[in-house]
Amino acid sequence: MKKLVDIQSFGSIDADNDEYLLQSFEDHEAYIKVLKREKFLVTGRKGSGKTAIYKKIITTKERDFFTFGHAFSDYPWHFHEKQAKEGVPDFDKFTHSWKYLILLTTAKIILNQDQSLPFDDASFEYLSKIEGFVVDSYGTRDPDVTQIFSPSKKLKLKPTFDIDVGILHAGISPESVPIAELPLIVSEVNKNLAHYIIYSLNPNNGYYICFDQLDLGFDPNSPQYYNRLIGLILAARDLNILAKEMKRKFFVVIFLRDDIYDQLHFEDKNKITENFYTLIEWDTQRTSRTLKGLMEKRFKATIGEFKDEVTWERVFDEAQEMPGHQTKYKYITERTYLRPRDIIKFTNSVLQSYKNSVGLEGGDQSNLFLNQDLHNAREEYGRYFQREIDDEIHKHIPAYNKYFEILKGIGVYRFRKDQFIMEYQNRTAILPEGITPLQVLKELYEFSILGYYKRGGKGFGGSEYVFKYKEPSQEFDETSDLFQVHLGLIDFLGLKRYEKK
Repeated sequence: MKKLVDIQSFGSIDADNDEYLLQSFEDHEAYIKVLKREKFLVTGRKGSGKTAIYKKIITTKERDFFTFGHAFSDYPWHFHEKQAKEGVPDFDKFTHSWKYLILLTTAKIILNQDQSLPFDDASFEYLSKIEGFVVDSYGTRDPDVTQIFSPSKKLKLKPTFDIDVGILHAGISPESVPIAELPLIVSEVNKNLAHYIIYSLNPNNGYYICFDQLDLGFDPNSPQYYNRLIGLILAARDLNILAKEMKRKFFVVIFLRDDIYDQLHFEDKNKITENFYTLIEWDTQRTSRTLKGLMEKRFKATIGEFKDEVTWERVFDEAQEMPGHQTKYKYITERTYLRPRDIIKFTNSVLQSYKNSVGLEGGDQSNLFLNQDLHNAREEYGRYFQREIDDEIHKHIPAYNKYFEILKGIGVYRFRKDQFIMEYQNRTAILPEGITPLQVLKELYEFSILGYYKRGGKGFGGSEYVFKYKEPSQEFDETSDLFQVHLGLIDFLGLKRYEKK
């Protein structure tokens, strides 16, 4: 094993810039369920591993495995929004335009990548129709998906499609239909396209269309934003079901933050949640995957030698307990949201702390992380953790920093409700008008800034502090009288463990 002092980091917290992402990839159950085409809606907190799975799928190179990834950092939403279908419920306005985009994306794959096509006479006929429509409408076999709905595009529907063009506006020729007219006939266009495209797919090959970064531009006060997301979810469900019925290995996959999914309301949401939804979790009773296992793969990639397995205990000195008789693993994970990016950041901070101490006279030479290294890493990690919280909740709770002032005023990380109310009353001038102490506590609970105390006994297990990130389905208990701030924030907020006598 290499010396810890000689390495720079254990990887980046940003999946887009993490050089160890693919070689140390942890095959989470959510990833397996996607590959098996069992679950198409993959959710989790920011940093839980959604983009890692997305990148693993779209970078897989195999002769019978084809992918396309949509990331919306530069997507022209203003073009897409003009494709909203009139005369349907709001949540369904964008379903058909998403289907069209997905089908055109699949056409790009089968026209430009899959060399096994056509695989029989029928697929030859379907491919000819698809190519004719795509080339005549977009001028190329490989159109730019960000320009699919560009106002300059004109669709040539005849003779490829069997469509009733009578509903088009007067003077519009079916051989040159402006893209602005598409919402009028999109249902028929999609019906024809889906039939041609899915039947042309090689039944022995896998085809995955993935969507990530859907939180870019997130606005909790925008019905249009929510309607776009709902439309995508419904489109993915419909096309996945159709492909399964047609016995093709075609799958649309959506990666979405769970807090955003929780805000969506539409018909059939419960059916989709029960049948097609998977939540990325680590170190819970609902998964066998652990952050320790994830880090051990990174240790192997960074400090392992000659295919050497590097366990957690070869990096962290677990023979020496942390305060409270905790293991170092428990000590670290309690300061995270049980997300890969959190433990990567904490371990990188510990590494830097270790490297600083080794250079000192009498510094440790054991090539192991010791208790003091973890203690010294907490301040840097606490600043990171607060920035992560800011990124995630500032749109949901614009006044969260004012709420933090209440916690700072209390001064300890565990407190009673009456203490919170007293500090709240001291700060009413800076708080949003009309907000109650109970509402503040509930909002802080929803984003796991704090947890509430649940008493055990009578066969229901021991007493504990309940946090939303550990138990997503657990609602806030308004009757609870005791609360605890997340341990990842106590250094940033300057909280003590105990009140002064």
